[in-house]
Amino acid sequence: SSVQFTVTPLCCPSRSSILTGWYPHNHGVRNNSLPGNCSSPLWQKGPEANAFPVYLNKHKYQTFFAGKYLNQYGKKEAGDVGHVPPGWDQWFALVGNSQYYNYTLSANGKEEKHGDSYETDYLTDLITNRSLRFLDDRSPQHPFFLMLCPPAPHSPWTAAPQYQKEFVDVKAPRDGSFDKPGKDKHWLLRQPVNPMPNSSITYLDNAYRKRWQTLLSVDDMVEMLVKKLESIKELNNTYIFYTSDNGYHTGQFSLPIDKRQLYEFDIRIPLMVRGPGIKPNQTLQVTAMLHIDLAPTILDISGINVSSVNVDGQSFLSQMAPSLRNGTTRPFFLVEYSGEGNPTTDPACPRLGPGLSQCFPDCVCEDAYNNTYACVRTLNSKHNLQYCEFADTESFVEVYNLTSDPHQLENILKKVDPSVLQVMNQRLIKLQSCVGDSCRDGGVTDHRRKKTMII
Repeated sequence: SSVQFTVTPLCCPSRSSILTGWYPHNHGVRNNSLPGNCSSPLWQKGPEANAFPVYLNKHKYQTFFAGKYLNQYGKKEAGDVGHVPPGWDQWFALVGNSQYYNYTLSANGKEEKHGDSYETDYLTDLITNRSLRFLDDRSPQHPFFLMLCPPAPHSPWTAAPQYQKEFVDVKAPRDGSFDKPGKDKHWLLRQPVNPMPNSSITYLDNAYRKRWQTLLSVDDMVEMLVKKLESIKELNNTYIFYTSDNGYHTGQFSLPIDKRQLYEFDIRIPLMVRGPGIKPNQTLQVTAMLHIDLAPTILDISGINVSSVNVDGQSFLSQMAPSLRNGTTRPFFLVEYSGEGNPTTDPACPRLGPGLSQCFPDCVCEDAYNNTYACVRTLNSKHNLQYCEFADTESFVEVYNLTSDPHQLENILKKVDPSVLQVMNQRLIKLQSCVGDSCRDGGVTDHRRKKTMII
């Protein structure tokens, strides 16, 4: 297990970074909308055609995808269900955003409609079953790669029938920044009612519980895949990555539920990996593994020379399996986000005016056009700092020392030595325009051919 960070806390741009190994400013996907380049024709022409499955496929890998791809995938303006991204041999992608029932799939470019029967339609289980079938049908002389993207635990949080009574007493954790006021933070964090009304607390606890329930089917998926790999004698030769596309908050700084914020709870995500050279229960103390590192790490595992591929991230194979070679650490990295708002007022909260979105009934809005920021994070044995600048009328700046303040309760902008701020600002400017080598410290590569699977 290891600490991993998303380079942007929202699904479509984040998934685009996983697929390409590029920061959002290079792949151009800014948010979940078509105008924000989510699965747009522009994305398809450039970044998608250079995504890591293309390289694996050229390297004779058999590739399989099932589940949620990108939020606008399969829409008419995004090429419809007939658009199958290059590099995939088997393709079962959800049209649009997360659903558990009553959805459409692109099954290798053909429309496949699903209803509300648990046995035939529950999407988490369907992904599991099709991946097991793929493993049975593959040709043993070629290595394989699977990418499985269940919607769980995304809303609408529909658990499988057998799990709907689980965790009835579970509540969202009340620690850290839960229901603390967003003091000295940018304006979007200053607007929630504090303390939260009971209606918000009931809502977020319910969401937390249902999210846990949906993940029980993902646990089943992992168990069945591991057993299948064991039965086909491939388990010891396969890397399995288990991760997420972004974090999530439930009540932190009085924000009921969502993501899109620059704080740890939205950018820090779990990463668990098993595979050749990794010791059981080994916790990885790497500086920070980022979403943009997944593509180069997978290519490195497959024996492709990563230095010949255009990526912003770097392979972490050496840190995961130290016997394989010496690697480099990254002293600082970028997190960037472009806010999404409604041109008119949000019906859930008309009094706040236009430009906001994702508003909840208690008039707490989770996003806005000017919730647009870039952060530089310094994370090594000496420094654990975050420095963020907002593109808004205030040009708001937030600075946190996560060693002394892990929950980011205090914005220390006014206390920090101005020379430190200057260094952080210069790093941020450089990172915001970095491409490839200039985004990292570089590293040597090694040639290995293994099978890989991403869950």
